[in-house]
Amino acid sequence: MKIAAGCDHAGFELKSLLVKHLLDSGYQVDDVGTYSDASVDYPVYGAAVGRAVARGDADLGLCVCGTGMGIAMAANKIPGVRAAVAHDVTTARLARQHNESNVICFGGRIIGYEVALEALDVFLNARPLGERHHRRVEELEKLQELWPVAGWVPSDTELETLLWQEANRQSSTIQLIASENFTSPAVLAASGSVLTNKYAEGYPHKRYYGGNYFIDEVEDLARERLKALFGAEHANVQPHSGASANLAAYEALLDHGDTIMAMSLDQGGHLTHGAKASITSHVWRFVPYGLTPASDDTSKPGEIIDLDALDELAQKERPRLIVVGTTAYTRLIEPQPFREIADRVGAYLMFDIAHPAGLIAGGAHPSPVPFADVVTLTTHKTLRGPRGGAILCKSEYAGAIDKAIFPGLQGGPLEHTIAAKAVAFREASLPTFRDYAHKVVNNAKALAGAMDAEGFRLVSGGTDNHQVLVDLRTFDSELTGKEAQDVLDSAGITLNRNQIPGDPRPPFVTSGLRLGTPAETTAGMGVNEMQQIAQFIKRALKGRHDREEIAKVRDDVRELCNLFPPYPFVPKTVD
Repeated sequence: MKIAAGCDHAGFELKSLLVKHLLDSGYQVDDVGTYSDASVDYPVYGAAVGRAVARGDADLGLCVCGTGMGIAMAANKIPGVRAAVAHDVTTARLARQHNESNVICFGGRIIGYEVALEALDVFLNARPLGERHHRRVEELEKLQELWPVAGWVPSDTELETLLWQEANRQSSTIQLIASENFTSPAVLAASGSVLTNKYAEGYPHKRYYGGNYFIDEVEDLARERLKALFGAEHANVQPHSGASANLAAYEALLDHGDTIMAMSLDQGGHLTHGAKASITSHVWRFVPYGLTPASDDTSKPGEIIDLDALDELAQKERPRLIVVGTTAYTRLIEPQPFREIADRVGAYLMFDIAHPAGLIAGGAHPSPVPFADVVTLTTHKTLRGPRGGAILCKSEYAGAIDKAIFPGLQGGPLEHTIAAKAVAFREASLPTFRDYAHKVVNNAKALAGAMDAEGFRLVSGGTDNHQVLVDLRTFDSELTGKEAQDVLDSAGITLNRNQIPGDPRPPFVTSGLRLGTPAETTAGMGVNEMQQIAQFIKRALKGRHDREEIAKVRDDVRELCNLFPPYPFVPKTVD
């Protein structure tokens, strides 16, 4: 076992004796100082011990100052540290057994050597009792999650208030936007780190600015983690968004004016898949493909990608690139048929997995990486990272992809965001994330079933992913997606209006809603809560002209959200 030991001048004598005892007893000791009785400041040494324990460089910590209290306060500023002041054997034992303390602190002017020696041995040999004590420690740890936002512009009261109000909105309302999620406090911390200060045009070890040796390691770490997560040959983590990743992929693979086949926006595709409003349609020639017709046959409901029509169209148009990807599509996409179609016409194959990236990383959906030439993604949806994009590709396209991002489309990369991406990629590699990805799908299926039971028609008859696409016309033919979105916003349910296949209403109005389960699954909600949410939606839309009913739904929503706070450090009300 390795012990980190630190003290100030008032604790130097006692610490020196205790360190000798530890070494004589066979422990490894990392003595961080101080090394004399000359006057020093205890925060430096308490924090040093705390960091060693929090990083795992030491198993437990020992701190000594005049009273033990100041150096304990310093150690406890480090997230993950539970420093406790002990005055005797009993407090030392209980600190470890009940509070799972990982740093023991003594007062060099308060406690004698013999008592401190016995208390230290008891502390090191005691074991946490778990059960109700561990539950309380878990609650204590949640309070430490405040630290990534503790520095939110405290001198700017106007902005600070708005930030806390938004944090409260996210915590007290139901988040059903399919492209949103709750990132971890670690992602928040990395996003707000000192890396935002550094200019780093270029790529690791090939920068146009000096001083990037640590930045290079950060970006390399993010690239390697992403490659390992998806089993890819090459990764670029610099795209600022999924849109810029798509644009870079087109630039890397194609000449201007080349033909691209992609899903039509009104069938569930994305703006960058050739919509008229996007610059992509002004640079390349897009040929849209779409879905099979809706069907009353419940065993074959239709509204799925029409592979036969896509194949026939590809034979006719001979595109240079086929793009597979959606923003409003609820079914699983098998990659191999698209690879076969692309091969028959000699086209590149690109998958845009902006939405299902996390489901793929978590093993809930098949991976297109072995089949596609290029894969683009966003990091902030089901992957649960910071806002941004990334590109995966076969090694033969690595140079072209990198040049398309920089210097082709972007300047200096956002290295603080890249660090946060690295955090998210590590989190997505853990077994807990696999469980999360499957829960997202299970919750979406439960929400879809509940919405169907409440009288809403489901596009394609259901879902295989994180989305539910609802046709409002069977529920209320006069109700538009825009009105429904506004009503539900006032009731505390956040989602977005969305066109459905063949929608007679314009995109700003729509006849449908898109719902998603990634965020509330992160918050801890499950199948039972999805049933409640569907009921809330029905009540609010049925009673949309009744202010009292909307207020009742809002109260019920708030009560449910209070049971599943995504960030426990956010106060339930903000003045």
